[in-house]
Amino acid sequence: MTEDKNYSVNQFLDEGQRGDTLSATESINQLDEWARRTMSEYILSSIDDRGVATITINRPERKNAMGFQMLGDFIKTVADLGADKSVRVIIVTGGTEGCFCAGTDLSDLKTISGTKTKLRGESNEAGKWWPLVACPKPVIAAIDGPAVGMGAEFTSQCDVRIATPRARFAWNFVHRGLIPDTGAGTWLLPRIIGPQKALDLLYSGEFLSADDALELGYVKQIVATEDLMAAANAQADRFLKGAPFSIAKIKSMVYEGLERSVIDHMDVHIANLKECIASKDHVEGVTAFLEKREPVFTGE
Repeated sequence: MTEDKNYSVNQFLDEGQRGDTLSATESINQLDEWARRTMSEYILSSIDDRGVATITINRPERKNAMGFQMLGDFIKTVADLGADKSVRVIIVTGGTEGCFCAGTDLSDLKTISGTKTKLRGESNEAGKWWPLVACPKPVIAAIDGPAVGMGAEFTSQCDVRIATPRARFAWNFVHRGLIPDTGAGTWLLPRIIGPQKALDLLYSGEFLSADDALELGYVKQIVATEDLMAAANAQADRFLKGAPFSIAKIKSMVYEGLERSVIDHMDVHIANLKECIASKDHVEGVTAFLEKREPVFTGE
């Protein structure tokens, strides 16, 4: 794994995300301004006629760093799109060219006493901690530029990651006296790239380059910046060919299967297989095959 000696995590954060030069009054005033803004200004969402939704993290003045209200809006947007029957696939990207998400905005965090900081949910509330994993739809991360802290955690929660050459990832929580804030870095990341490689990144907090991420299997492909969304949409097109009913079952079985015994997994497998066989999507899939046409799935 190569180390970028010319650009550290702190240098990136110093360029706009850290916020540790703000006074408490400035931070509070800034929080008041954020509260006055609507969800659509920071978390954008759209659905095209294919049923592909795009969530855009859009806060360029802070490198797409997440404030608490903004995070709540992000979680709600993911949940709403996950429940929308017209949505088949979700793409998550950054609205600022050259930046995916700079993590938690520390000027926001700074205004709250460590003894009063509230966690986003209880341990069994997966939709609050891992909203992208809990979402029943395939989720594709389209990453241009740095994904730091919570931003890196978001990419771990996505099912497939596509990046540009300037994408880079850092789980820099140890630099702030924390552990990975969503728990994805300590549970999902080791399962994606292996414990040794994950611990190297978690202990050091250093950047992982796009090339190294590709070599580790963390990202599926690297494309030119101008081709990023086209590549993400091409990936979405591949998923659109499958039945939504079975895709939702497969996603939950894969993630939940990471912690089940084989016997328990097969119990779930048999129950889900019975449901798939009885589904309208299965009938349509078989009928379309026999009629030599493309299936029109409904997710039922």
